[in-house]
Parts: sequence; C-alpha cells; structure tokens
Amino acid sequence: MLKINEHYLQLKESYLFSEIAKRVREYTAAHPEQRVIRMGIGDVSRPLCPAVIKQMQAAVAEMGRAETFHGYGPEQGYDFLRGAVAGYYANRGITLDPDEIFISDGAKSDLGNILDLFSRDNTVLIPDPVYPVYVDTNIMEGRTIHFLEANQQNGFLPLPQDDTQGDLIYLCSPNNPTGAVYSRAQLQAWVDFALAHRSLILFDAAYEAFVSDGSPRSIYEIEGARRCAIEFCSLSKTAGFTGTRCGYTIVPQALVFDGAPLRRLWLRRQTTKFNGVSYVVQRAAMGVFTPEGQAQTRESIEYYKRNARCMTDTLDRLGIWYTGGKNSPYVWLRCPGNMDSWAFFDKLLHEAQIVGTPGEGFGQCGQGYFRFSAFSSHEDTQEAMARLETLLR
Repeated sequence: MLKINEHYLQLKESYLFSEIAKRVREYTAAHPEQRVIRMGIGDVSRPLCPAVIKQMQAAVAEMGRAETFHGYGPEQGYDFLRGAVAGYYANRGITLDPDEIFISDGAKSDLGNILDLFSRDNTVLIPDPVYPVYVDTNIMEGRTIHFLEANQQNGFLPLPQDDTQGDLIYLCSPNNPTGAVYSRAQLQAWVDFALAHRSLILFDAAYEAFVSDGSPRSIYEIEGARRCAIEFCSLSKTAGFTGTRCGYTIVPQALVFDGAPLRRLWLRRQTTKFNGVSYVVQRAAMGVFTPEGQAQTRESIEYYKRNARCMTDTLDRLGIWYTGGKNSPYVWLRCPGNMDSWAFFDKLLHEAQIVGTPGEGFGQCGQGYFRFSAFSSHEDTQEAMARLETLLR
C-alpha cells in the first residue's frame, strides 16, 4: 500500500501568498469598480534592461541555426556565466573559483534543494519572522526546527545566544520580510558561532544589490565564512528575472563536513536531479554582468529605492515604527493601534484598496507587523501612500 510523506500534512493549509491572493480575488469580485494597488508580493514591475534583451535576442538567433544551436548544457552552468559571476564578486574584493559557482533557476529552488545533502537528524535554526520557504522545506523533510526571536528590541537582527542550537542556520540579509541588514560585526558573530559548533550557514543574499551604506553584501566578506557558509543569490530582484528565472549558489571548496566536501556532493546532486538553466536564459543573465547591464540594473534598483523612501517618509509623518527601506525593497512596520496583522490587511484592502503582506504570515514574531514592497510603479506607490495617510490621519 502506497504511503505518503506524512510531514506534508504538518504544513499550513495555505501558503501565505495564496491566502492573500484568495482574499484579494474575493474583494475584487465583489467590488469591480475599485482599483486595488498591490504592495504585497515581491514581484517586480520594471522590464528587463536593454543589455539583457540584447544578449537574449542574440542567443535566440543562435538557437535557430544548426551551427550555433545548443542542446543540453552543463548542469552547473556555462563557463561564460560562472566566470561573469566570479568577476562580479572580484569587483568587491571577493575571490571565487568559478567551480564554486552553480547557476540555478533562482535562490528559492536551491534553498530547498540543498537540503538533499543533509541528514534529517540535523536540527535547523531559523530566525522568526522569516521567508516561509525556509520553514516549509524543512517541515516537508521532518527536521526539528528551532526558532530565534527577532523583534523591535534587537532590530529584527537576532544574534546567537548561550542556548542557541542549530546544525543548519538560515540567515537572510538584507532580510525578507523585515528589510533589516546585519552589520559586519553581527555576521562575524554568526560565523564564529558556526565554526565553533560545526554548523553550516545557509546565507540568502537575494537582495544584496540594494545595500548602499557599506554593510556586507556577501557572507564571504566575513573572516572564516568559506569554512561554514553557502551563499544563495538571485537575479530576480537585482535584474527583474522573476519570470525569466536565474540565480546562483556558491559552495566553497573549503566546506567539508563529516569528511565530505559539500561542493562535490552538490555537483553530484545537480548532475542527477537538474538539467541546468537554458542557454538563452544564461546568455540573458550574462547581460546583467556587462558594464552596460550593471548601469542599467542599478537604475531599476534606484527606482525601487525611491519607492521605499516614499513609503518611509509617509510612515515618518504618521509616526509609525518601521525598519527596512534604506538597504532593502521591503518596509516592515508596526501595525497602528496594536492592530492584528490580518485585521490590518483587511482594513487596508477594504477601506483603502491597498494590498500588503501580514507579518503573521512570516511567523509568530510577525504578529502585529506588516510588510510593504517597493516593487510597484512610482505612481502606484505615491497613490497608495496618499490613501494610507488619508486612512490613518
């Protein structure tokens, strides 16, 4: 008799963003005359930049000619893109071997797939509130999860304590959902903890391109991190690849646990379970790392950061506590009047036609908080903030 993975039954009935979409559908069906402004899910609104389109179109043309056609490519990514990523890090003073870089279809996939390498007996340490994928992928495999409380008192940047436990440690900086960014000293504390306890840090750097104040953009800026950390990154928010799908994962040669080099294990896993990112998409991604692509994607990032400033300026006028927005496309705010986060979601939707993300959906410590995304247009962001100010004045 077939048996299912019973751990799936422990997942919440509905993924956070599915529940949001359901509530919005119900509202818009009942009120088709209202224009709803979406400030919730982190999907981008700016198109792919010209440097990316140029490379993509050239690759499409190549695929239409027998002499330049590409079939199966290397599962770990083409050398031209891995070399470009290595160069991107070298420009920030970080030396990587291209063999340590694995091209993927996005950070989300690899953050879940990397768990294939590790025993289900390992315990997992996850800050709360948190991106739901970290939690759900470990629930699916039946691992024990310890949560580390993030709150206003620690700036939503928890640090290891005397009783901290975890073989696998998830860190995200700039953080999703809170927008908070770890300092160099704070990340050093985590690296020192991981080295002392023989733990592995899974470092999500999907929003690194938004950092502009000198805070670390990579875990490998921290002494000792090559011996205890894997870094995941994505072009989704850096270059608008949410629908195009491309990212990369860095597994240093120095990562050896239980006598096994993790880079070798990850290569084995990928060559078995993954056929690689398409040639056309990798060529498009190559465009991001050209001088023209870097300048053009920076324009889009600055566009979104102006949206974030619009939001934080509004919250300042309203006297509402928040974090994020400066080095992140997310603004994390305290719900006014100590309102429940789902109640605030419904109030915004029904009374101001604004969609955000309830903090409770990111974990218990998100109760009473709310996330806004800066990925809308300038016009929609300004209109949404005007509506918010009218509602809460």
